[in-house]
Amino acid sequence: MPTYHCAAPANVLDAARKAAIAKAITRVHSEVTGAPGFFAEVIFRDVPAGDWFVGGEPLADDQIFVDGNIRAGRSSEIRHELISRLAGAVATAAGVPVGAMWIYISELPSRAMMEFGHVLPEPGEETSWTAALPEEDRTHMEAIGRHGGATGSASVRGSPRSDPTARIPNS
Repeated sequence: MPTYHCAAPANVLDAARKAAIAKAITRVHSEVTGAPGFFAEVIFRDVPAGDWFVGGEPLADDQIFVDGNIRAGRSSEIRHELISRLAGAVATAAGVPVGAMWIYISELPSRAMMEFGHVLPEPGEETSWTAALPEEDRTHMEAIGRHGGATGSASVRGSPRSDPTARIPNS
């Protein structure tokens, strides 16, 4: 459900720091919003020198930019808590001061998003939505958090997720 894009100057974040940031973002998003952690997606992009500008000038410091796309419908207090806690958690995981963090949260309508082959529920409806999924899909999603990551397409071969001709449910 939430997708967080993290950009940093190339060579600022090694694999261990990226893993720590992904875990921190997943934990904070789940704690603040109540959404299951297996929905969180974190994508990193290393920006080469000369490809990042602020105020028309090349980036001079080690900034980390986090752009989160989340489902709309949460209060301004929840969004504020999410941004504040993300800033602290990501800064700690990255080993940079909070002042180096830039965090933007963009909201998308739930029914304008699809993951795992199913249109997403409104915030707060995750439990009933997950329970109503076909068992194979539910088991696959819930296993992501327990097994340390998403599985490859081979693990879903033959399922509705891997069949482009399968009918998309109105879940």
